Amino acid sequence: MRTILYLITLPLATIWYGGKCIVAGLLGVKRVPGGVYDRAQRTWARVILAASGVRVTVTGAEHLRPDQPQVLAANHASFFDIMALLGYLPIDPKFVAKKELFSIPVFGAAIRAAGHVRIDRGHLKEAFGAYDVAAKRIREEKLPVLVYPEGTRTRTGEMLPFKKGPFVLAIAVGAPVVPVYVDGAFGIQPPGSMRVRPRPIHIVIGAPVPTDGLTHEDREMLSTRVRNTMLSLRPASG
Repeated sequence: MRTILYLITLPLATIWYGGKCIVAGLLGVKRVPGGVYDRAQRTWARVILAASGVRVTVTGAEHLRPDQPQVLAANHASFFDIMALLGYLPIDPKFVAKKELFSIPVFGAAIRAAGHVRIDRGHLKEAFGAYDVAAKRIREEKLPVLVYPEGTRTRTGEMLPFKKGPFVLAIAVGAPVVPVYVDGAFGIQPPGSMRVRPRPIHIVIGAPVPTDGLTHEDREMLSTRVRNTMLSLRPASG
């Protein structure tokens, strides 16, 4: 029953809330914290999670600073961790997302209107250009940006090796990296399956890792430190 409800709700909610973002963009509605775009994506995520029977809890929210730029680094195990983060973080981050997501009908146009950042991992120069755009927005608008350092979702449930781009971004901005571990998302919808198996998701947020004084050469060190912190959060998530 949950699978059927999820499969019905997903396209309908995407069309409805994505449509709101697209129309707002066409009308020239400005992006402001907590505005129409943030409300639409938050409600979209919560509606789909509710239809799927997935409950979300958050620990460590005190580490987030809505008035300061931050780069949130999270593990990626499922489509459901995206919805959990959009729906239940106490801030409204902008994703640095792969270009393929921007080609999905309605969804792609909606995330473009909402101000999420597109990267092309197949062309290194363009990818770093996108990071430059994200860095500029973080500095000017004091935005929280959410990245998946693994680059893609895990197929086994274990955390994959990290890419260096997100840490180059954080160093370029001088923004702290906030480690985030999302527990429980992997088992909800196994790779290659449409079936939904409801289970709770627990988001654990760790203390920010500062980047003050770091240079491009420190990206490997920063990556390792953030990865180790994320792994240490995993037992705390239960």
